[in-house]
Amino acid sequence: MSDWISYIWLIPGLPVLSALILSFFPATSRKGAAYFACGSMALSFIASLICFSIANDSSGEVSVERLTHNFTWFDVGSTTVRIGWLLDPLNAVMLVMVTFISLLVFIYSIGYMKKDPRIVRFYAFLSLFAGAMLGLLISNHLLILFMCWEVVGLASYLLIGFWYEKPAAAAASKKAFITTRIGDLGFFIGILWLYQEAGTLLFYDAGQGCLETTALGWMTSAAGFAGLTAATSIGSLIFVGAMGKSGQFPLHVWLPDAMEGPTPVSALIHAATMVAAGVFLMARVYPLLSIPGAGTQALTLITWVGAITALVGALAACAQSDLKRILAFSTISQLGYMMLGLGTGGVAVAMFHLITHAFFKALLFLGAGSVIHGCHGEQDTRYMGGLRKTMPVTFATYGIGMLALAGFPLVTSGFWSKDEILHASLYWHGNYIPFLIALAGAFLTAFYMSRQMCMVFFGTNRLARKKHPNMDKLEVPHESASSMLIPLRFLAFFAIFAGFMGTPVFPWFKSFLEGGIVEWDLGALLHGSALILAFGSSVIVLLGIACGWWYYSSLVFDPLRDPDPLEERLPSGWFSVLNGKFFLDELYEKTIIQWTRDLANASAWFEKNCIFPMMDGIVFISKMTSWIGRLWDEWIINAGFDRICKSIRNHSNRVSKAHNGSVQFYLQVLALGFVLLTIFWIWGGKQ
Repeated sequence: MSDWISYIWLIPGLPVLSALILSFFPATSRKGAAYFACGSMALSFIASLICFSIANDSSGEVSVERLTHNFTWFDVGSTTVRIGWLLDPLNAVMLVMVTFISLLVFIYSIGYMKKDPRIVRFYAFLSLFAGAMLGLLISNHLLILFMCWEVVGLASYLLIGFWYEKPAAAAASKKAFITTRIGDLGFFIGILWLYQEAGTLLFYDAGQGCLETTALGWMTSAAGFAGLTAATSIGSLIFVGAMGKSGQFPLHVWLPDAMEGPTPVSALIHAATMVAAGVFLMARVYPLLSIPGAGTQALTLITWVGAITALVGALAACAQSDLKRILAFSTISQLGYMMLGLGTGGVAVAMFHLITHAFFKALLFLGAGSVIHGCHGEQDTRYMGGLRKTMPVTFATYGIGMLALAGFPLVTSGFWSKDEILHASLYWHGNYIPFLIALAGAFLTAFYMSRQMCMVFFGTNRLARKKHPNMDKLEVPHESASSMLIPLRFLAFFAIFAGFMGTPVFPWFKSFLEGGIVEWDLGALLHGSALILAFGSSVIVLLGIACGWWYYSSLVFDPLRDPDPLEERLPSGWFSVLNGKFFLDELYEKTIIQWTRDLANASAWFEKNCIFPMMDGIVFISKMTSWIGRLWDEWIINAGFDRICKSIRNHSNRVSKAHNGSVQFYLQVLALGFVLLTIFWIWGGKQ
């Protein structure tokens, strides 16, 4: 079965090939393009299941076996560049998750994008997006991973700006592309530094890879910057790249604006592809971050950035009214939780939350798309309400996603994965601040999701009360098509049951990733600290849900009539700060962006007033020199040579007349000469 590793490239290859073929499809082949893309993704999903079974069989009782297939890419002189594919439990579980959610998003898009005239192009971009993410997962070479990483960024740019005729969508795509490039610069520097230290970018290569003992030992002793080891410095630089892709503070500002793209794109970005790439990257290079005896400064950095991101995202989500932006800020917050879990608890803790989050966040975004579709494009929650009556399936599935994200006790996947992060942060180096931040984030998450549910699904529908330019044509909200509801049902199932693969009672997920024997431990939840923590976090979540219901239920609150209850209860101006996303966009506009503009304007002024005049002077001098040289050449050099040549030519002409080739002429001259010589001889004899 291990021979399958040689063909693992088919998993990303199929959707990439699909994207290439779809680019030649006529625009009229709308259904054909959709079915072709879905079929390609289904084949990738089947191949991922096969690889998952192989990885599961290869996972030992003590350690994890990694299957690699390395080969020569090209030769440069005496240097051979080798790349390869990798299959291990870490990417096996990711392959299944990404292909499964991508397939559901592809199916969902059949109904959601049904009326879009550019649906063929949409599926081509979507296939490229999924294929690039899958290529990133299977890479055993950091440079190949980086190349797929950049294609993910390109595809996100194309999809966020898919409706490019909308100025907001065009601006959002550029913002996402540029912001993530800032992080990618740090990532690329880290790659170069890693190659310099390790001499290879292969992760695993029979003991000689950059994440194996020999290279790690060397980087432990090598010096980095600011007194850090090379391993810590390189790990921190790679984390800068993850900060951009995974929306970590302060590079998270692109994520809310990315909601300008079609909702299926938002689901794929926030659940299975782009934002998950950064967390996966840090999990992949975790051996570099956790070298015993080398210090864990990089993990400390990751922990604090993750904690701050979790809190910032949750606070901002509490004051938003746009349906998708609330979910976008919740994604930022949950990504912060993942990084916090990685820094405090390791790979299994972070990846467990990544997997469970992927299911319920995809469910929430696709559910939001169903709501928007049913409300004829309306995204403002203040104009919704009462949708549980007209959209019962969407309401039920969205409610499950809401409870999973909030971490409703015991019966949702979000509870189990978030509880692992809380437990890890509680015992992190004796510092309780990250734990308290995570606990506050749990309360805020439950609060803003309860707030959203009340405004969208409860009370009376307020869509007809909106001052709409086409009010006479405004239709009543309706349930979505079956192609959109079937994915919601599947995702709702996993939003509940995916968490049970990593409970303290049966920690299969951790054993699968890290190796070891899985054993049932029915008393795990009864251990003192675990029980207290589970009970405490449950109380906090329930309290958050209750507060959201209390403030925003239809019995006491009308969004179109009353000010936001949170605005009334917060100190003056605080709600505006949260609603304005802490005004980070404005801060960046006034500082970094304005400084960049000023620098560009100064460069333009310097170029116009200094460089251009200097170049004009150089050009003038060159022209004058050329003109003088031309005059010297024509009047002195050419004239002198012309006179000499003319003299020689005249002399030659005179001489050449005596050599005209006529024999008669030569005889005449000879006779004349003979006569003259005879005369001179006679004349001389007489004398």
